[in-house]
Amino acid sequence: MNPIEQYNAALTRRQFFRKSGTGLGAAALASLMERAIGSGDAGTLSGGLPQILPKAKRVIYISLIGAPSQLDTFDYKPGLQKRFKENLKDWLEKSGQRLTGMTSGQAAFPLAPTIFKFSQHGQCGAWVSELLPWTAKMADDLCVIRSMHTDAINHEPANQLICTGSMQSGKPSMGAWMSYGLGSLNQDLPSFVVLHATHSSPYSDVQAISSRLWGAGYLPGKHGGVALRSLGDPVLFLKDTPGISREVRRRMLDGLNDLNRQSYEAVGDPETQTRIQQYEMAYRMQASVPELADMSGEPEAVHALYGPESKTRGTFANSAMMARRLMERGVRFVQIFHRGWDQHSNLPRDLASQCKDVDQGCYGLIQDLKLRGMLEDTLVVFGGEFGRTIYCQGGLSETNYGRDHHPRCFSLWMAGAGVKGGLSYGETDEMSFNITRDPVHIRDLHATILHALGLDHERLSIKFQGLDQRLTGVEPARVVKEIFA
Repeated sequence: MNPIEQYNAALTRRQFFRKSGTGLGAAALASLMERAIGSGDAGTLSGGLPQILPKAKRVIYISLIGAPSQLDTFDYKPGLQKRFKENLKDWLEKSGQRLTGMTSGQAAFPLAPTIFKFSQHGQCGAWVSELLPWTAKMADDLCVIRSMHTDAINHEPANQLICTGSMQSGKPSMGAWMSYGLGSLNQDLPSFVVLHATHSSPYSDVQAISSRLWGAGYLPGKHGGVALRSLGDPVLFLKDTPGISREVRRRMLDGLNDLNRQSYEAVGDPETQTRIQQYEMAYRMQASVPELADMSGEPEAVHALYGPESKTRGTFANSAMMARRLMERGVRFVQIFHRGWDQHSNLPRDLASQCKDVDQGCYGLIQDLKLRGMLEDTLVVFGGEFGRTIYCQGGLSETNYGRDHHPRCFSLWMAGAGVKGGLSYGETDEMSFNITRDPVHIRDLHATILHALGLDHERLSIKFQGLDQRLTGVEPARVVKEIFA
């Protein structure tokens, strides 16, 4: 007998139980259950666990790769102006602050107060930098968390931690966990979509990122993020090959699925089931994605909200509008990556350019969701992976400076889905160096996002390598319930 046929015909104890309990019938039942869950019925996971009454059905997460300076955007420290160029070297040594290799060799660590003006906005009186005039207009819609902190001091581990809950590679991303826990609201689009927005500053340091930030890790592959391209077709091979009709394509796919089912029945590899599902999703996306990407029907009043760049593919404003369109069509989690926020030098020039890229687009997104009645069940999160130092990296002048990485505190904002608008949560010391009240770790942020979606971070888990794996890991994490109305 052919040894390959012998291997395929062999039935191990594990395969016997898998076929008995999780065969094709069970997979079909799970699919039906997932659709029921995706319809918005609160209270269960796909595994049947009772959960929390959700405030949100979906999430838009805006990732500012490179880490914007909290000192120049949301964390106002007016008392620092009189301490310009004060050498912090002795103070830093006593504080135990970790230094990156980029500043550890500096002879002096001059204090660099922001050169940008801050003013209070909205009924809440939130302090917002002049760099973000459109964001300032919606101060009463935002909850600014000024007491975020992280364990990582360099970009790669910090981005992995905030996107996957771990500094180690191979873990599922936030969006993959959401998809796994809640299922899909739309059978014609992925439950998790990634958008890459361009940035306009030609000088900014651009951090490299990879698909592990939106991957499925050890979860079934169907839960991984699908990245839509900003140029050309949103998805490669979206169109059928010339000369092959949709009917022929359908018959080819049916034949391929039959072969995959035979392989599954012989070997019992669950990834084969994922492959079948992904082929089917790709076929349906050939019809759904062109309609999604066609923004010609968007009214001029909507484009005016997001700004003139909303008509240019790949810009942040265009990506923000695309995120709203994805939300309308039932996508659970949209992550927009905007790079170029790593200002180690020339911060005044480059940070101003970066803020201009995203400012009106964010305003348009929040107002658009609000006008459509979607903000009440859509959670929007905006922030980077860590903060920036109060001391200057390199040379310092009255008009120019740079800042190094700072994991001890940084700012981000959240809006929608029951989050208290007009709230400033947490405080830092007079130099935005340490947190003095209400610290929020990355794990707390993840637990809070899951809570908004009706998921208990301690119960959303999967068995892998003998452990119950979770987005928030094994260390303590708390839901920041104070930010919810």
